[in-house]
Amino acid sequence: MILIREAFITKPGMASKFAKMMRDAQNQFSGGKAKVRVMTDLTGSFNKVVMETELESLGDLDKRMQEYRSNTKAKETMSGYTDMYLTGEREIFQLLD
Repeated sequence: MILIREAFITKPGMASKFAKMMRDAQNQFSGGKAKVRVMTDLTGSFNKVVMETELESLGDLDKRMQEYRSNTKAKETMSGYTDMYLTGEREIFQLLD
């Protein structure tokens, strides 16, 4: 099992809108295997949005990325998202039993 954590620092006033956009886009994927959480900050960096996705393998992540590239509905939902954040990062962890 792997955990993908994508963290973004949004522009001021954009965190809630960005988080909703991320959550709505996840509903556009056909492969319902992923467990996804979208979170906003209570402490730490201001305007931070974090999305965590649990998948079985890196292969599943690759399939999900390929689907995103061809999923017009998800791309439509995410239209303009790059204008809403200042920086972002992705971390991938292996979950131990």
